[in-house]
Parts: sequence; C-alpha cells; structure tokens
Amino acid sequence: MRYLSEILKAIEPLETIGNTDVELSSICSDSRKVTPGALFVAVRGYASDGHAYIAQAIAAGAAAVICEELPEQTGNATFIRVESSRKAVALAADAFYGHPSAKLTLVGITGTNGKTTTVTLLYNLFRSLGYPCGLLSTIANYVGEKRLETANTTADPITINSLLGEMVEAGCAYCFMEVSSIGVEQDRVTGLKFKAGIFSNLTHDHLDYHKTFAEYLRCKKLFFDNLPADAWAIINIDDKHGRVMVQNTRAKVVTYSCRSIADHTCRIMEESFEGMQLRIDGRETWTRLIGQHNAYNLLAIYTTAILVGASEEEALVALSNLSSACGRLETIRGPHDLTAVIDYAHTPDALENVLKTLKDISCGRQIICLFGCGGDRDRTKRPEMAKVAAQYADRIIVTSDNSRTERTEDIMDDIRAGFSREDAARVLYISDRKEAIRTAILTAPDGACILLAGKGHETYQIIGTEKRHFDEREIVNDVFKTL
Repeated sequence: MRYLSEILKAIEPLETIGNTDVELSSICSDSRKVTPGALFVAVRGYASDGHAYIAQAIAAGAAAVICEELPEQTGNATFIRVESSRKAVALAADAFYGHPSAKLTLVGITGTNGKTTTVTLLYNLFRSLGYPCGLLSTIANYVGEKRLETANTTADPITINSLLGEMVEAGCAYCFMEVSSIGVEQDRVTGLKFKAGIFSNLTHDHLDYHKTFAEYLRCKKLFFDNLPADAWAIINIDDKHGRVMVQNTRAKVVTYSCRSIADHTCRIMEESFEGMQLRIDGRETWTRLIGQHNAYNLLAIYTTAILVGASEEEALVALSNLSSACGRLETIRGPHDLTAVIDYAHTPDALENVLKTLKDISCGRQIICLFGCGGDRDRTKRPEMAKVAAQYADRIIVTSDNSRTERTEDIMDDIRAGFSREDAARVLYISDRKEAIRTAILTAPDGACILLAGKGHETYQIIGTEKRHFDEREIVNDVFKTL
C-alpha cells in the first residue's frame, strides 16, 4: 500500500484538488481494472482516450485520478492535473512499486534486430552463473524461473514496474529488458534506472508508426540520452548510427565491433550448421549459434556481462554453453538431408542476415526462402524484403504472415513489386501459409535448406482480428513424417 502524497513527489503535478493523504490499493490506466482505493491514470491512447472513462473509474471506487484535463464533475475523488499522463503514469508506477528498478541491475537493449536474442541469452548466461534473474522480452517475461506471457516488446509502465517489483521480492539480482522505439516514445521506460543500455543496429522498421526514419532514430537515441552518468552505453560502432546514439549521453560509452578497433572485438574463425569458433578479445571460444549477426549479439552479451558482474573467463565459458533464443535460426533436420530453418526475420536487414548466413554455410545446397509480411504494419519494407530474398535465395515462396485486417493478396502484391521480371520464374505465391510450407518441403530437392521467415517464436497467426493456433514446428515435423 502507498499513500498518494508519496506518488505526488515523483510526478510534479500542475494542480491538485482534494485530499492527498489517502492510501492507495492499486494503480491502473484501464478503467475496467479499477477497484476501490485505486489510483486511475487517464492516458490518451491511439485507440481511445482514458479521460472518457474517468467517471467509470470513480464509479468503480477510484480514490484518486491523474489526468491532463479535469472533468466538470470531480465528485469525492482526489484529482491531480499533469502536463503528460503518459509520463506521469510511468513515474507514478515506479513510485507505487517502491522504485524497483533501482534495486536491480537493469540492462536494456534497443535496436532493430537482435534485441530478443541478446536479452534472452544474457538472462540464461547469468542464471548459469548462479544469479537469480528477470527477463522482459518479446517472447516471454520471466521472474526468476516463473514464465509469464507477454503482449508487446516493451510492456506498459505499470506492468513493467509490477514485474520488476516481483523480481525484487523474488530476490533477483539482474533484469534484462528489450526496449523498443515505441516504448521509449510513449514513456513506457521513463523513470527506470538502467545500469546499462545496449545499441545493436538500426535498419528499416516501424515506419508505419514513426513515419520517418529520422523520427525512428530519434526515439532510439532518446533511450541513451536519458541514461544516468553511472550507467554504461554499450554501442555497436560497426553500425553507422552507433556513434550518433551516444552523442548526448551522460553514460560511460563502451564500444564493440566485429570489423574495426573497439573496446571489445570479435572475429569468426570457423562456421558450420553446428556452430562457430569465435575469437573474442584475442581469446577463442566455441558457440552453438551461427551467423555474423549472432557474432555481434554474442559480443554485445560478452561486453555487457563483464561490465555488470561476470569475469572474462566466466563469460567466455558461459557463451559456449548458450543456445539460440526460440525461433532464431532454429533448425529442424528432416529426411533426404533436408533442413528447415525457422527464424523471426521480419525486416529486410534481418532477412538478409539470415540468408547470407545460410548461403555461407550451406556448401552449395539449394536455399528456399518462404516469407510474408505483417498486415497493418510498415508497407514500405515489403518490396525491400522481396529484393533481399531474390538476391540470396534460389527459390522463393511468398505467403501470409499475420495479415490482420489487410487482405493477404494485397500484401503479396506489395511484395511482388520488389521482384524483377527475371526473378518471376523463381517465385511462387501461396496465400495459405500451411500449404506454402508443405509445398516448400515437398518440392525441395535433396539437401535443400528451407527458411521459414517471419514467425519465429510465434505459435499463432492473426487473420482479421482472430488469433489462430499456428506452430511451424508442428507443420514441418508433420510434413517430414510423410517423406
């Protein structure tokens, strides 16, 4: 239980009406979740405005309301007017749950690709060293060993702080967290005390939301602008935007690179489907992961690990025992020397990274690339995905992904625009993704490598507004049984 007066110290209200010496039972921004004694924060969203539900929240027993505009009737509840409800809910949640991020070593990563792999493997690495840890990621949230489902890359600030509070109570020493550009722009991580922030890379994504690449970059950079002076900003300087990210940061900058001079460096010595031999800071280690992009991920993990508590020796040994995150270059071996590879690649850059890796280690085997693009999302990357597939794959099957409220055929037409006339003979269009997977496998020559891109860890498809069970692993294994 917290008193409203404690919360007000954190949010800098413009105006307060009513008694602030009230005990709060909970904090929420969804009026349907209000219980007697709750603090309700009216947040302006993209689908709805929380101010429209203030009366409903008071009727449900809200003791206090934070809002940007006061209603005509305030009733018996205490009202706090603020400039930004989004910022206020984040700061209020941090205070309500007792500033939990300050009681953990909180590490955040932002970038277009590699976020999930990096935080998941950091979580697994530190657990292997005996530390109780938490994880906030696209795939799942973990409080210690307890798994909790997740809906967004970066959750809302109340959920984040609630989970961080659970981690503190469970005795966790570390939390590793994905930080999305949308999460930064919407103040979901405002108030959190990060000990380290990692920048992986910046490529084409989320322009349906940010509209311009410059705005996308600004939101990523804002994460580093807000890091405290006692934190580390860990940046990939091989990405041309790496230096930009830390132009205005107060944090201590640490660099990593696979191509040039940096504080920490990595080179791939050998590579196969079984793994890679890496040289990190002059010392060699074996890893089960493959691909240049994973060399970057592992170097970021190593760099972060030794900064926040692991020894160099511990980190190198732990790296050799790590397995890839679910749905990231996940391989299923089949009859006739076929290999199906499931990967979350849903941006042009991510697809290129995966296809280049497969081409490098496939020893001339045919590469079949199956992919689609999500509906109600950035349309400009669709033809770019086609160009990448055409450059690296021998055969291509264009299919559905999460089409949501768009017609799959319209999405495929957008993709089609990226293929040249010469590419057409290598491209097949099958809107039903299950049938597309069956076709890819059944028509593949012996020894082929079949990439199923876009779904990765997801075990569902969203068609219209319906979420349907769809697990590519099940489909692949069923088809392999028929061969």
